[in-house]
Amino acid sequence: MVVCGDNALAQRLTKELATVYGQHVCVVLPSLRGGDHGPRIAALVGAEELSVRAVEAQIPDDAALRAAGVREAAALALTSGDDQLNIHIALRARRLNPQLRLVIRMFNRTLGSYLENLLDRAVEVAHPDLDAAAIDASTTVLSDADTAAPSLVAAAVVGSDKIVSADGLLLRAKERTIGTRDRHRQPLCTLAVLPDTTDSGAGEGDTDEDPDGGNAPVLLPDDAALHGLPPDRGAVVLEAITRRPSAGGTAGRLPRLLPFQPLKELFSRRLRYSLAAMGAVLTTLAAVNWWMSGGSPVNAAYVVLLDFFAINDPKVNEPADEQLLQLLAGMAGLMMLPLLLAVVLESYGAFRKAAALPDPPRGLSGHVVLLGLGKVGTRVLDRLLELGIPVVCIERDHEARGIAYARSRRVPTLIADVTESGVLEDAKIKRSRALLALTSDDGINLEAVLYARQVKPELRVAMRLFDDEFATTVYRTLRDTYPLAQTRSRSVSALAAPAFAGAMMGRQVLGAIPVGRRVLVFAAVDVRDNPLLEGRTVDEAFHAGTWRVLALDVSEPGGRRSELSWMTSAEMSGLEWELHPGYVLRPDDRVVVAATRRGLGALLAAGPDAGPPPIAGTGPHRIPAPPPPPDSGG
Repeated sequence: MVVCGDNALAQRLTKELATVYGQHVCVVLPSLRGGDHGPRIAALVGAEELSVRAVEAQIPDDAALRAAGVREAAALALTSGDDQLNIHIALRARRLNPQLRLVIRMFNRTLGSYLENLLDRAVEVAHPDLDAAAIDASTTVLSDADTAAPSLVAAAVVGSDKIVSADGLLLRAKERTIGTRDRHRQPLCTLAVLPDTTDSGAGEGDTDEDPDGGNAPVLLPDDAALHGLPPDRGAVVLEAITRRPSAGGTAGRLPRLLPFQPLKELFSRRLRYSLAAMGAVLTTLAAVNWWMSGGSPVNAAYVVLLDFFAINDPKVNEPADEQLLQLLAGMAGLMMLPLLLAVVLESYGAFRKAAALPDPPRGLSGHVVLLGLGKVGTRVLDRLLELGIPVVCIERDHEARGIAYARSRRVPTLIADVTESGVLEDAKIKRSRALLALTSDDGINLEAVLYARQVKPELRVAMRLFDDEFATTVYRTLRDTYPLAQTRSRSVSALAAPAFAGAMMGRQVLGAIPVGRRVLVFAAVDVRDNPLLEGRTVDEAFHAGTWRVLALDVSEPGGRRSELSWMTSAEMSGLEWELHPGYVLRPDDRVVVAATRRGLGALLAAGPDAGPPPIAGTGPHRIPAPPPPPDSGG
């Protein structure tokens, strides 16, 4: 496996492939001695128990890719935050090895879909004998921001789902109690039993092992582990839901267009009253003229308007009353000039105000304060708006990626440094429901959270932290200092790495659900030639704490879709979620499993070879093999 990048995702992904899947990994990066994460990757290269090497190159050109072994590699992951650089490397790599499996990180989803189709077509032209499933698996475009956004939103919002997978994976993990898990909706299974503490976030580590001294969530428990637990014990259950349209519909996604806004949003109340008074004066003058002339009302109004705009002939030889009426209409016309100027100025001011970012309105409460509008912050903002949750954003860079999106959605945004005094108060932090600190700087996130805790001790906070030891220390300290408040720390790279690693292994990872800082991965796995699945019943294929079969693809093998995660609700009939425990898995079946990262590695290791290099096992922590299936003849 080849990984290109010098960032948190590259470091996490390298560790995931080497430790969980036992793969030979080569990392292409500018330097092992400097950069963002060079020393961290160097530690993986120097570990004797891991098969990791590195190629140092400022630009991953053809020579660097050949030195990394791209021609013989099974997969290549491009983890740079620069979409254009990733496209350039992907095109180079596809030319060097048309059979190479590409996993590309891209923020622009539209461009990513075009690139995926282009690279898949290149494989189809070079190898017309490949089937459609192999071609579809040759290129995968993922976004770490899209992967992490649901869990970041769920960590901060009261009563919302723990995660709602994007773009068609119609599952949700919901925190309930053992006694109430069957009351609201029939759950598919119990994913985890939460620690017996006042804060279910215990175990804020990032490994499959127990990082909190036995006080971590119990993942994928069996019936024996659930038996005898108190009814008020917290649990995470998996529920199947149907796709719902986004809140507000299409109209809610469009920016408000000024030409069609109500007049009260364009003109002030004083100006509207002045215009109404001027109209009343003209109506009165027209009525008087009609009474005096005795003609038609239309002709009387027309004559008054000519006098009003000073384009009528002077009534020198007319009666005095008509001359007086003409003078009054002319005076009204003079008064109209400053009124028209006021209309122009206020309209210009309204347009400028619409183009600017609005300030938090008075009386705002129950909102979420979002710190940082980078790639991750933009996706989180989109999720919050889809849920109909009011948001106030804080961003110090007026050219940040999410500023344009916030302006188009009229989201209150403060362009300020959160470390300055009074910024959080301007964001109405005292009346907010939660704080999401999602900048790329751990220090700024921590400073904002600590300051918010002083202003509102019971505030729910979720912060983005990369370093696991630092995150665990911060979490425990805040939990002990503010026992009644909820604190969560999340790492975007840790949430995204399982999906990238699964795609590199040629298996479709549909999503990842965080439980604390642990991760449960959902993946589609073929049953054929896998002794842990083939010939076993659904109940026998269940390995407590490691993996569990959730769904079965009941569609015909020749007509199956390779991208289950992009199904629409109408296509969900291809997956059967309520499986009988005695159903025997057949070779032609494809199943959706929930597994720990190490469990998924063991499950894939037991299957057929996915291509060079072979899967060497699951690292130092091997999963004990379950008993052989019963003899079908006896």
